[in-house]
Amino acid sequence: MSTEGTGKFTVPEIEKRVEEIWRAVLQVPEGHEDETFFELNGESMAANRLVSRVEGELGIFIEVGDIFEEDPDLAGFVRTVVGKAGDPTRV
Repeated sequence: MSTEGTGKFTVPEIEKRVEEIWRAVLQVPEGHEDETFFELNGESMAANRLVSRVEGELGIFIEVGDIFEEDPDLAGFVRTVVGKAGDPTRV
């Protein structure tokens, strides 16, 4: 269960919220769920929105560079965010 005040969420909650953010920001069309950020015509503005929403809604800091270097699909982006959530050195 989430404790919104502390910014801590369970892994399933993070996965669900990240998927919602990804779909909303990139406006993923039906049948394109497995495409990568760039295949979905992702650009710097969308990368910044993803980073901002993840940090604002989940309190998890990721870098825009994580998106540009990895060109993740949804599953890869979820793994990155979940990994950062468990990283005690994140700011």
